[in-house]
Amino acid sequence: MLDLPLALDRELPEPLSMQVADGLRRAAATGLLRSGDRLPSSRSLADRLGVSRTVVAAAYDQLHAEGWINGRRGSGTYLTTAPAVIPARDAVTGSTDGTPRLFDLGPGAPCAEAMDPAAWRRAWRSAADHAPLVRKDRAGEPEFRAAVIEHLLRHRGLGAGSDTVLLATAGTSSAVAELAAALLRPGDVVAMEDPGYQRAAGAFAAVGVQVLPVPVDEHGLRVDLVPPKAKAVYCTPAHQFPLGARMPAARRVELVEHARRSGIVVLEDDYDGELRYDAAPLPLLATMAPDVVVHLGTTSKILSPSLGVGWLLAAPEIAEAVLTHRERTGTSPSPAGQQVLAAFAAHGDLARHLRRLRRALPPRRALVVTELGRRGLDVVGDDAGSHVVVPVDSAQTEDRVVAAAQTRGIALDGLARHHLGPRRGHFGVALGYTALSWSDLVAAVPIAADCLSRPVAWSA
Repeated sequence: MLDLPLALDRELPEPLSMQVADGLRRAAATGLLRSGDRLPSSRSLADRLGVSRTVVAAAYDQLHAEGWINGRRGSGTYLTTAPAVIPARDAVTGSTDGTPRLFDLGPGAPCAEAMDPAAWRRAWRSAADHAPLVRKDRAGEPEFRAAVIEHLLRHRGLGAGSDTVLLATAGTSSAVAELAAALLRPGDVVAMEDPGYQRAAGAFAAVGVQVLPVPVDEHGLRVDLVPPKAKAVYCTPAHQFPLGARMPAARRVELVEHARRSGIVVLEDDYDGELRYDAAPLPLLATMAPDVVVHLGTTSKILSPSLGVGWLLAAPEIAEAVLTHRERTGTSPSPAGQQVLAAFAAHGDLARHLRRLRRALPPRRALVVTELGRRGLDVVGDDAGSHVVVPVDSAQTEDRVVAAAQTRGIALDGLARHHLGPRRGHFGVALGYTALSWSDLVAAVPIAADCLSRPVAWSA
């Protein structure tokens, strides 16, 4: 039986059970533990660490739920998952054959490890059983729209009544482009968060709409700085992209009151809306003001971008304008991804996946926040979503951090590319924790934290 080098720090806010689980995952990621190794009993490990057996049992329960360990009646607990050790300067800078390997800690990717492969395959098989369509429904397939309406009601508190219409889309960027073409004219002004989602800005620009950047603070979009000539406002209130702010209720009220007073449309991109942790849910803008808010959602971050589907919920006249645009251009979202999503939701697999996702992400978030905190680094945007932001003091420091991480096999996303205008008010790194496997994340995060805490040393 291995003598595991686990160290617990009772001064940390992280629970002791989480520290034990993190230590065991790290031992697996670095090769100290291998698949098939027997772990100490909960009683003997608790005695060795000087903690209660309950602490170790909770850690083992978490690892068992994640699929790392398995208990065999009468013979103990064994590790069932462990990565191959990478013989390189860092655990993630190379593969066993010497080929350079780059691990991406950028934001915006789904957590593939949370997916139930059997449910995913079942949904695709069910969708393939559909007879070929003779004509597409430009509003979206009825089964898809019904599944999304149920999803929004159960998981986002947003009902679709007689005052709103739900349409299928090909994703958020596609929906933005359609709305811009249907509601605005070339030269019209749209206000957008800065820094913000560049693809949305590109979708507006592609149809000739002028994008004016609006600064963001710790509460999200600065409503008082929205230009008077704006015809629409695009924002991500659930988890501002990329800074991670959650727009509080007072700011939401301010925004919808401004929209009604000014006669503008608010495009509410529900980025990371299903993912929150220690904070209570806040009312969606579309719930507060369905007359002036268009709600946009997608499956790209909670399931997979391979489906290529999303939705918009809007007042009937706005939905009708979008449908008219589709008739005029002959465009509409593909039914295939819609049928997969409908099949995935039909027997509760979508709801089960969201529950699984909400169990899988908190340990990932805790790993990132704890590792950064140990080095005295500030973290913002960690109460929701699937990424955090680590601020730095200047553009030069941001560039050095990104470059240093690159040389050590880690791709980090600096805030520079997310600014819409020439002036940059925020410097730092957006660090995602969903794209990598758990073992790769355990190995990669300490290196990223090291680069952030010592950018000059690692870039020298």
